[in-house]
Amino acid sequence: MTAIITEKFRQHNANQFHESFSESAASTYYLFLGKPMPFTTGTSGGTDTAPPTPADAISNEFYLWDSMLGAKKITSSDISFALPRVNWANSTVFDMYDDRVSSSNTTASGASSIYGSRFYFMTSNKDVYKVLDNNAGAAFSGSEPTSTSTSPFASGGYIIKYMYTITASEAVKFITTDYIPVSTDTTVSAAAVDGKIESIKVTAGSGYTNGTYYAPVFGDGTSQGTSSGAIIRITVSGGSIASFGLTAGTDTTIHAGGAAYTFGKVSLTNVFSDAALTSSANIGSGSGGDVRIIISPKDGHGKDAVEELGGHFVIANTTITQAEGDDFTVQNDFRQVGIVVDPTNYGTTTVASATTARQTNVVKFSSATGTFDVDEQITQATTGAVGRVVEWDATRKLLYYQQERFSTYGTATTTQSFTAFSGTNAITGATTNAVGTPSSTGSETVTLANGNTVTLTSGYANPELQPDSGNIVYIENRKPIQRVSDQTEDVKIIIEF
Repeated sequence: MTAIITEKFRQHNANQFHESFSESAASTYYLFLGKPMPFTTGTSGGTDTAPPTPADAISNEFYLWDSMLGAKKITSSDISFALPRVNWANSTVFDMYDDRVSSSNTTASGASSIYGSRFYFMTSNKDVYKVLDNNAGAAFSGSEPTSTSTSPFASGGYIIKYMYTITASEAVKFITTDYIPVSTDTTVSAAAVDGKIESIKVTAGSGYTNGTYYAPVFGDGTSQGTSSGAIIRITVSGGSIASFGLTAGTDTTIHAGGAAYTFGKVSLTNVFSDAALTSSANIGSGSGGDVRIIISPKDGHGKDAVEELGGHFVIANTTITQAEGDDFTVQNDFRQVGIVVDPTNYGTTTVASATTARQTNVVKFSSATGTFDVDEQITQATTGAVGRVVEWDATRKLLYYQQERFSTYGTATTTQSFTAFSGTNAITGATTNAVGTPSSTGSETVTLANGNTVTLTSGYANPELQPDSGNIVYIENRKPIQRVSDQTEDVKIIIEF
């Protein structure tokens, strides 16, 4: 038994994911940064120079929450359907649209699927065109196309169709070295005709009688096989059928495209000398010639650029600007980027809705001596709690920390037990010997450097999202990236379905 997952299935999944950001019962997506502590073979595996491959394992999701720094909501305006990037360049051979691409009918580049081929390109003006005919696999030869006509046109020896233009804002937000955003142009879409024939494939043959002939297209189109249906204008020169083009009298052209064709056939033994198909003609006793109808995508070329060009990719772009109102540290680095869906607010089952969320623990000291270093181990007398410093705010005596599930990072060395920091027992830095005494104030609100506030209860504040809530659907381990106060991270994630 043989089976495949079709392009339609992949596109359906991409559509569902895209819709989930804006539908009435929308999901809530957050991009998060994490892992300020180094990758080591004794903890997470790998090293900072060779980060480990993320594990798609149950336990791994819990670890990710332990090391999360902050999260920012991904909105519907932060996503776009996308395509692999194909740049226009003169003297380049591009593939062409064909409804029969397969392992036995590959494209010029050798692709066995139209959606894995290079049958479109983007120009320097960010216009995107679909190739309807590539001149029998020849290289494009001419100037860069600029037309935005809704009708196919000739350029560089090719026949191409304008699909859409990437706007300046889309270019900044979504174009990468490997992918471009894709959307449907409403004017192009409105001009599309379902089942209209807009391209054909000609085999020249030999021995035919020179002249011009009109052949009805049979099949299932509207008024098929008649003068009211699709008609091909065949030019024979030198005994051979001229190749497909747009110049009547020189090329074999589509005289009338018709409508509603899902299959079509031209018979060289049923041709006429006039477009009204009233006078039968004889094309001669040649051999080897053929005019194959190429069926357009459902609803016509240009109706849905996303589906027609294979937009089963979704690109998400989120910027983390400086401290994002104090929710993202600018005193440490990060090694993980991920996406979590429908996390809840801390201590509740309510799905979070805030634009950003801090995910580190915080303790406020009533008194402190010395300066804590980022990443150093901290311990608490009596409780035995262990953690690592993420950030030290000496002005406000606030210590931001994490407790990962590794020895000396968040669990006891001998028993591997986890204990949360609590109470007013002193917290000490293992490297600097800095010491802080947690505040005992019942409830205290502190205004942070960028205007956000943090409310502490008996000296402590929890993360803003409930750890282990929601579902982490994407994770990327990478080499460390240091954050600083004037830095912005522009994070683009491409998801293929």
